[in-house]
Amino acid sequence: ASTLLTMKIQTKMPPSHPSTVSMALLSAMALTSPLALNLFVPAMPDAARSLGVDISIIQLTFTCYLLTLAIGQLISGPLADFFGRKPVLLWGLALHVIGSVLAASAQDISVLVAGRVFQALGGSTAMALARTVIVDIHGRQGAAGKMGYMVMAIAIAQSIAPTLGGFLNLWYGWNTTFILPIVIGSSVWLAALKWLPETCQQKSDNLKLGRVLRQYGSVLTSSEYLGYALSTTFIAAAFYMFVGSSPYIVINQLQGNSAQFGSWFLSVSFAFMAGSFLSTRLAQRLNIDRMVMLGNSLSLIGASLLLLFALKDALTLDTLFLPMALVTFGRGFSQPNAQSGAIACATGSAGTASGLMGFIQLLTGGVMAQVTPWLMEQGLVALMSCILAAPLLAIGCHSYSWHRRRV
Repeated sequence: ASTLLTMKIQTKMPPSHPSTVSMALLSAMALTSPLALNLFVPAMPDAARSLGVDISIIQLTFTCYLLTLAIGQLISGPLADFFGRKPVLLWGLALHVIGSVLAASAQDISVLVAGRVFQALGGSTAMALARTVIVDIHGRQGAAGKMGYMVMAIAIAQSIAPTLGGFLNLWYGWNTTFILPIVIGSSVWLAALKWLPETCQQKSDNLKLGRVLRQYGSVLTSSEYLGYALSTTFIAAAFYMFVGSSPYIVINQLQGNSAQFGSWFLSVSFAFMAGSFLSTRLAQRLNIDRMVMLGNSLSLIGASLLLLFALKDALTLDTLFLPMALVTFGRGFSQPNAQSGAIACATGSAGTASGLMGFIQLLTGGVMAQVTPWLMEQGLVALMSCILAAPLLAIGCHSYSWHRRRV
């Protein structure tokens, strides 16, 4: 009888072990910043007219967001390794909400840019630490399957945010695109305060700049870490090049329109989600390295088809988007596994490793945004050749890391 009573009491007790942290909560943390980034994009022309600024000036709200997001992940990692995951995450989410309120109430461009910078600085903390918490809880191999759910949530947010932001701007004005980040950020803050335990088991002993730099240096000198981190970065670079070029290809060379671009681009987004979802199912059967190799190989096939159609001058809407859908389908397989593999390589510095990886990827995205117009001037064959080079480099980096683990 006492045993039955004890069992009944235990079933009624709230979960306290870190392994019980909901993936829904961690996914919500990770998608706050991508959602806020993309919600405002469709409203930028109207915001420029409303504030009386040029398009090149309003573009700062996007560029500054990306750069702050990259730098913020460098800062949040060491802070989380020193203070713990939960306090840094709560402060970051609070800053994200404050930035959203500031942007929503902006009456001039300087306040709007400042609000976007605070949004990104706080959002970077949620992005970096959501990945870190998963590895804290589930370890290297177990995190791979869980990471797929997070990647899928981010993909969904990135897919629906422009459409949602466009309707909010059309119906209620550009300022209202910041209302949803306020609501979501506040909700996630409250949920984290109540249900997120501290998952850092081994905190760093000091936060001096010299030690932080040595910590980054230690992570960067790990060949295994660099192999995984560069593998996922190169696959992401293929996506950045495609996103930066495909709207112009559709409109200027395929005589399409923005509605057709948006409709066909859904195939790329859904393929990424499908790959992320399947990776969670296959993670129990295949180890991290085999999943990364499978994903990179699928991306390589898709990129090869893109180059083939460009060489044959046979690019159409379907031959442009469907091969890229295969690239992102493979990315859905490789990215969560490569990310968890990279973070797990840095024992005792998981937050630093996660933040550094995010910085590398976002910095690469900024570089690709500047390089892609130049590549398009060289012709579609040159552009597709660079997209093909990305999975080739990813395979090379991962193979080196895999070899290092075996020896």
